[in-house]
Amino acid sequence: MSLIENKKIGLEYTLLEEIEAGIELHGFEVKSLRAGRGSLKGARVVARGGEAYLVGASIPAWQIANAPKSYDPERSRRLLLSRKEIAHVASAEGEKGLTIVPLRVYNKNRKLKVAIAIARGKKKEDKRQYIRAREEKRRIERTLKK
Repeated sequence: MSLIENKKIGLEYTLLEEIEAGIELHGFEVKSLRAGRGSLKGARVVARGGEAYLVGASIPAWQIANAPKSYDPERSRRLLLSRKEIAHVASAEGEKGLTIVPLRVYNKNRKLKVAIAIARGKKKEDKRQYIRAREEKRRIERTLKK
């Protein structure tokens, strides 16, 4: 069950490979995510100094009054990956035309995980094709339902 999802990813990118990562959070951020608050819109993963970070994700504090005054909901959050996975992500990030994007945040045995994907941006005609195929699938499902 996903807590928050990046719904536009299928339209914007072609997903090549999916990786599961842990995420380093404050306690009030965990409570906020479990309540379904937060957004992955415009977020991406960056590899720096042998570590991977989730950049651009917005996770508001659970209770604003109880959060520290210096809390930034847009701060970079470290992803918990093995060295081998970080090296793989860093090499993919360096490759032209590829980017690493978060797909969803979900629970796994009381721990929060982030599904990230190595993706290639779609061109305008690819996006049109994707929309056309999606509409066709919906139309077929509607007719079969009747």
